[in-house]
Amino acid sequence: MNIHEYQAKQLLKGFGAPVADGVAITSADEAAAAAERLPGPLYVVKSQIHAGGRGKGKFKELGAEAKGGVRLAKSIDEVVANAREMLGNTLVTAQTGPAGKQVNRLYIEDGADIARELYCSLLVDRGVGRVAFVISTEGGMDIEQVAHDTPEKIATIDIDPETGVTPADVDRINAALKLTGPAAQDGETLFPTLYRAFLDKDMSMLEINPLIVMQNDRLRVLDAKVSFDGNALFRHPDIKALRDETEEDAKEIEAAEWDLAYVALDGNIGCMVNGAGLAMATMDIIKLYGKEPANFCDVGGGASKEKVAAAFKIITQDPAVEGILVNIFGGIMRCDIIAEGVVAAVKEVGLKVPLVVRLEGTNAELGKQILNQSGLNITAADDLDDAAQKIVAAVG
Repeated sequence: MNIHEYQAKQLLKGFGAPVADGVAITSADEAAAAAERLPGPLYVVKSQIHAGGRGKGKFKELGAEAKGGVRLAKSIDEVVANAREMLGNTLVTAQTGPAGKQVNRLYIEDGADIARELYCSLLVDRGVGRVAFVISTEGGMDIEQVAHDTPEKIATIDIDPETGVTPADVDRINAALKLTGPAAQDGETLFPTLYRAFLDKDMSMLEINPLIVMQNDRLRVLDAKVSFDGNALFRHPDIKALRDETEEDAKEIEAAEWDLAYVALDGNIGCMVNGAGLAMATMDIIKLYGKEPANFCDVGGGASKEKVAAAFKIITQDPAVEGILVNIFGGIMRCDIIAEGVVAAVKEVGLKVPLVVRLEGTNAELGKQILNQSGLNITAADDLDDAAQKIVAAVG
């Protein structure tokens, strides 16, 4: 689960991290009052969407010359003008795709005198089985380019879970970020704080980009992006309450209600599978034959007929789907249950696109019999290769 920048900063502030004062608003009428609560005279007006690259993003409605989704304002009047221009419009960034995201919230924040921009993130390094700091002296909007062009400028420092962040770890982080004086002293407090927040709240990623050194040589968290382990949300009702469903795909929300793993993609072939490995193989072979998956929906190992029907209906709701491939290997999952669910869903919602079904494993023959006797326009496949070729041909 993701949250907005302003929510992430409030969370980190609660742990003691240095963040600027700021006010979140949802209406331009609130902008002046929000700015008046801040010291000024420099303000930052920030679009709040679940996507990076906001500073370099452009608003669809404002043309090619429009300013980005993060703007400096030197007066309250400028804050208000920017708020009126940004709220309700669609911001397109490198991470939103061409469709963009509508800006429904802004964060009005006190400005900062920046001396240096750094990069700092925490995530689980599965190679060593530890939480690791990923840091760089090259913070800011182009960190992806830094990682691509000069990976030697990015350092990874993993943390021993038995000790947590030790003074020696802090020294390594400070040295990698070239922090000295008051900034290094701030690091002695900040880096253990970030690690504690990551663990205490079951985060899957904590990214601060940029972490800035101000002109007074103190550290400040200038931006924050946080993702949480969805499997741990039952332990954190306070975090769960921060969820903004308007930022999520409605189909993914519906899938979660059925305990389905659904991920929207950019292609035109919908995929119903059981198991993550099979999902990867299915998407790979679709790409091998020249098409792109529009999504995948994993029904898991023991789905009911009703759950399978729900999965099928969710897939067909995507207007980009021009064909559907059902690829099931029946181990725990019975193929006849899959077939019954597909038939029930097709009878309820209709079938407007080609459908290819490959069943293998437990009760596979019974499943194929159910499909063949359904009287529906369903194409059976002998194996995964055959299934992929048939759905690609049907769509193409």
